[in-house]
Amino acid sequence: MTSWHEGPRAGFDLETTGRDPLTARIVTATIVLVDGDVLEHHEWLADPGVDIPDGAAAIHGITTSHAQAHGLPATDVVHGISAVLARLFAAGVPVLAFNARYDFTVLAQEGRRHGARVPAPFPVIDPYIMDKQADRYRRGKRTLTAMCEHYAIPFENAHTSAADVLATLRVGTVLAERFAFLRRPATDLHASLVVWADRQAANFEEYLRRTEPDAVIERAWPVVGCSPDRPADRADGPPAQPVGQYT
Repeated sequence: MTSWHEGPRAGFDLETTGRDPLTARIVTATIVLVDGDVLEHHEWLADPGVDIPDGAAAIHGITTSHAQAHGLPATDVVHGISAVLARLFAAGVPVLAFNARYDFTVLAQEGRRHGARVPAPFPVIDPYIMDKQADRYRRGKRTLTAMCEHYAIPFENAHTSAADVLATLRVGTVLAERFAFLRRPATDLHASLVVWADRQAANFEEYLRRTEPDAVIERAWPVVGCSPDRPADRADGPPAQPVGQYT
């Protein structure tokens, strides 16, 4: 049986205008395809069509004026990202994204805004969910930066999409090498991640409800199903809280 980390695999990351994937706009994007060496490296800088908040610019370094002067129209970027991902998924290449719910939900929303056909994300590998499943009782943060520190992975220029992609690929490989149950074909692992993500969200929701009885945590993975304007209503309570960035 060939494990997902022993063949071609890609990493995907977005930097955006905010933490809420239902409203955030793409500012930068990176997709890197590797198989021992880097086979493809795609980078985009977008003019998101809205002001980039100072808080977001302070994290990823892209200001509104810079994006307007140097960025491509957002519609071109969304179509470009979608085309590369569609080709990779069609070839069966697993795409790694750290906290995949965020990036793929942002992309899906941007696809709706700009009339782009965004591919169904499959197979997707999410080191954030994998780490929580493999070492669920470890204390401390589970951001990409914290995870790189925990697994002794060099990580420079955090919060740039290119650096985050390379770190995500390295974390994913380390997890597969360390935990045998993560060594499996990408399609099998994707199916397990759907289940694990649901259970982890349910456990977090149960924890929050000790003090917030109406708390609802989004369970869908790797993309949250929603309308262009608001999250889908849960039949059993208020709208689910979307999961923000974890870098």
